[in-house]
Amino acid sequence: MKPIGVVIIGRNEGSRLHQCLLSVLGERTKVVYVDSGSTDGSVALAKSLGVYVVELDLSIPFTAARARNAGFEYLLQLEPNIEFVQFVDGDCRVVEGWLTRAASELISQPQVVVVCGRRREEFPGNSVYNRLCDIEWDTPVGETKACGGDSMMRVSAFKNVGGFNPTLIAGEEPELCVRLRQAGGIILRINADMTWHDAGMMHLSQWWKRSLRAGHAYAEGAWLHGSSPEKHWVKETYSILFWGLLLPLLALITAWFTFGTSLVLLLMAYIFLGDRISKNALQRGFKPEDARVYSLFCVLGKLPQAQGQIKFYLSRLFNKQSTLVEYKSANSYS
Repeated sequence: MKPIGVVIIGRNEGSRLHQCLLSVLGERTKVVYVDSGSTDGSVALAKSLGVYVVELDLSIPFTAARARNAGFEYLLQLEPNIEFVQFVDGDCRVVEGWLTRAASELISQPQVVVVCGRRREEFPGNSVYNRLCDIEWDTPVGETKACGGDSMMRVSAFKNVGGFNPTLIAGEEPELCVRLRQAGGIILRINADMTWHDAGMMHLSQWWKRSLRAGHAYAEGAWLHGSSPEKHWVKETYSILFWGLLLPLLALITAWFTFGTSLVLLLMAYIFLGDRISKNALQRGFKPEDARVYSLFCVLGKLPQAQGQIKFYLSRLFNKQSTLVEYKSANSYS
C-alpha cells in the first residue's frame, strides 16, 4: 500500500498535539502539521519529531479550513501521487490501526470518497461539557451526509471539488461533504474507533462559545447551500431562530401585558422541546441519563446558537469577514 498522507492542524494545543503527532508517525505515513500562530512551542515540537511544518501567514484570518487546505497543498508537493489523506485536529490522537482500516475501505469501495469512524472524548468525566461532546459524536454508522474534522478522504475527490472553503470559521466539513455528494461521492461512517479527543471544556463560557460557533456554522451553511435540493441546514437554522430568538423575544415583549404569563408559557414550551429531544435520543439508543443531559443542553444551546446566527447575518450585512471563535485555553507541554 502506498503511503498515507496525514494533515494535522493546531493552535496552542500543547501536550494534546504531542500525543496527536506520536499517534500517526510511522513508515507508511507522510505527516504535515499546520500551525495557526501558536505561542506554546508547537512548531518546535513538531519539527523535533521530524514532522513537516507549515506556518500560516499571520496577516490572513485563521480558519481550520484554510489550515487544512494549506497542509494538503504541501502534502502534494511532498507526495504528488498520494491517494488518501487523513485530516486530524491537533487535540485528537489517532487510534492504532485506524489509518490502515480507513484506507482499506476506500480501496474496496471506489464510490466512497470520505471514511470516518467514531471520535470519542478521552475525559468525559471531567465535566458535563466534555460528556456532551462524547454524546454528540455517538452517531449512526453507514452512509451519512457529513463527516467531522477527523476523516480520511480520497485525494482525487478532494481536489475535484476544490477542497475546503477557506472563509468558513466553522462547519467547513459538512459544507465540503455537500459538494462531494453533489459530485456523486459517498460519505461513509464505519463501526470503528478513529480518534480520541480532548475537549478540555471545564467552564460554561467555553460551551457557550462553542455553541455560538455552531449557530454561525448553521446559518452560513444554509446561506451557501440552502437553495440546493437537500436544503442544507435550512431546518436547523429556522429552528434556532425560532427557539433561540423569536420565541423568547416575543415572551419578553409581552411579559408586561400578560402579567408574566408569556414567560411561563415560554418555559413550558422549552420543557416540551426538551422532552421531545429526550425521547428521540432514547429511540437512538442513548442511556436515560445521557438523553436527559443531551436534551437539556440542546434546548439551552438555542440561545448561543441564535447569537452565532446574528453574528453571521451582521457580518454579511456589513460585508465583514467573520473571525475565528475559540473556546479552548492554551495547553502547555509541562
